[in-house]
Amino acid sequence: MNSGTVGVGGKTIEQALGELSDMTAGVAPIATAEFSNRLKLLQALMKEHNVGAVYLHAGTNLYYFTGLKWKASERMVAAVVPAEGEIVYIAPQFELDTLRDFWKLPAEIVAWEEHQCPYKKLGQTLRTMGASDKPLLLDEATPYFAVDGIQSNNPDVKLGHAQPLTQALRCRKSQAELNLIRKAHEMTLTVHAAAASILRPGITTPEVVEFIDKAHRKVGAAAGSFFCIVLFDVGTSFPHGVKEPQTLRNDDWVLVDTGFLLDGYNSDITRSYCFGRPTEAHRIAWEAEKAAQLAAFNAAKIGHPCEACDNAARASLESAGYGPDYQLPGLPHRTGHGCGLDIHEGPNLVRGESTLLDVGMVFSSEPMLVIPNQFGIRLEDHFYMTESGPEWFTQPSHSIDDPFGRGG
Repeated sequence: MNSGTVGVGGKTIEQALGELSDMTAGVAPIATAEFSNRLKLLQALMKEHNVGAVYLHAGTNLYYFTGLKWKASERMVAAVVPAEGEIVYIAPQFELDTLRDFWKLPAEIVAWEEHQCPYKKLGQTLRTMGASDKPLLLDEATPYFAVDGIQSNNPDVKLGHAQPLTQALRCRKSQAELNLIRKAHEMTLTVHAAAASILRPGITTPEVVEFIDKAHRKVGAAAGSFFCIVLFDVGTSFPHGVKEPQTLRNDDWVLVDTGFLLDGYNSDITRSYCFGRPTEAHRIAWEAEKAAQLAAFNAAKIGHPCEACDNAARASLESAGYGPDYQLPGLPHRTGHGCGLDIHEGPNLVRGESTLLDVGMVFSSEPMLVIPNQFGIRLEDHFYMTESGPEWFTQPSHSIDDPFGRGG
């Protein structure tokens, strides 16, 4: 059945999946030369800040700067980047063939056997590089056990935080990164529209989550959804969901937040709409949310602090009678977050964030409006900064009656 909201309901799961096809034609991965250039830029910053070396633990920083995709575990797999000279990998001996199979930038590997201490190997590597007399900055995702191991086994090495350097580079996306992020969002928005079309009375939130995973795979996401939140009725007033499955009823409010990874880069889009006829309260709140989302976008100006977007969204909501500040009914969290290899990465659109907006930065705009014990509305799209201002990756929700713009 059709719900009364354009594009919501009316199709079977089989029909909706059958209309989807691979959207990844022409998608280009990050070139090896870009990884090499990122290292050069990092080393330039390190010299500027008189840093001896940067430790990149397995994870997104390791991938960003070297192209090596490696899941973090209890075993040290890392790259050590000196301020001058070539990088060195540190990895378990039994992983060397696998590491060489995955790496983009070949380099020396310092191997350690299972009975050996990799943290001592790191100290030896720093001395060999001539970098042990200057600070070693640790990747912000380095787990505490590794920090403790590095510190206790190398007490003479001064440790510091690498995030000011890594974030300064990662937050300004290249054209190749922007292309991947744009395509990922286009794919997820297509999945959103398909998910809305299969809604019917009696469908459960797990069923919709399962459909969204299959739909992501149909449009080209090999691993399916990276995350998925589906909420109905009062559950939509909980920003990140409720523990119990829900069943859809006529005239229920719906919130869907989902995304996936395209060559490591995240999509993240949220849509809120009614399965049926929205109430006057829904309409008033939806329009206030849309206005706040646009206010944050319009406040994004080159050279202005990131917090300006949060301030603008809150001012918009307060002018509509919500808040103030984090009070409910209103916006209980930051307006937006950076996004790239990590779904949440700095800087954020939040009060107190003084980082200046610059070309290539990517953010979500999602000043969620929560009406406690009733419903919540989150409209989330991402934008990127150009020299002339912000540009959307995907167009925001069209209207409460036609959220995906299907009515022309």
